Amino acid sequence: MEIITGDPPIPERPVAGHKGTFGHVLIAAGSVGMSGAAALAGLGALRSGAGLVRLAVPQSLVGVVAAIEPSYLVLPLPEDNGGRTSGNAGSELSRAATDATAMAIGPGWGHSVELEGLAASLFKTLDCPLVVDADGLNLLSSAGTLATGDTPAADRVLTPHPGEMARLMETDVLSVQANREGMAVDLASRSGAVVVLKGTGTVITDGVRLVVNTTGNSGLATGGSGDVLTGLVAGLLARGLDPFAAAWLGVHLHGLAADLAVVELGESGLIASDLPDWIPAAWIELEDR
Repeated sequence: MEIITGDPPIPERPVAGHKGTFGHVLIAAGSVGMSGAAALAGLGALRSGAGLVRLAVPQSLVGVVAAIEPSYLVLPLPEDNGGRTSGNAGSELSRAATDATAMAIGPGWGHSVELEGLAASLFKTLDCPLVVDADGLNLLSSAGTLATGDTPAADRVLTPHPGEMARLMETDVLSVQANREGMAVDLASRSGAVVVLKGTGTVITDGVRLVVNTTGNSGLATGGSGDVLTGLVAGLLARGLDPFAAAWLGVHLHGLAADLAVVELGESGLIASDLPDWIPAAWIELEDR
């Protein structure tokens, strides 16, 4: 195992670049009562420097999500009676993904048998890089997708918190926390994905390389902060970073934004929607080092 230290690499930003140069992110997220998860992931992706961000949400959420930030596009999807994305949205998502350079699924998605099938199908067959977070991880766990040993069609990043990790590994949170690095490496080796095990000292590994993140503080322990990270990592993937580098840089920037924010807001006062506003300052600090 190669233990990596120092600062993560930063992608180049050509002076003559355009929207296409910096990638197109597609994020499938949100359900009735969880529209904020989609919006926060979209804001994280925008702050990654990606050229174009599109949120795919249940059709009843389009007006709410679009009103939060005019900089991203919104794609309406069919929904079930519970206000969740319908399982038959797979064809629309697959078509939209042909224009994307990276995709993310899961934040605020909720749970249904149909969504289990959709998450499993996208994980296995989507031919662009994919970040799976939150409900997406729980759906993969319920569907037994990672237990099959099938190799996904393209790069994958899994971003569990300890509870989600416990479900994926069929164990308990105490066991995960007692062996964070070992658990992350095991899941990366089993799934073929880069694993981001969130928490104090977030672990990033592809099963061969491993980084323990040193940025961040307890202000990140608030609902929605992980959604911002999902979008940020997806955006860095869309910009062309490999999955390990995108995950490493995304986690570092996310934590650094929180470290800068708490100087003014305090750790108790930080909320998830503050984070996108501080990511630009984190970029500047990292680029100046």
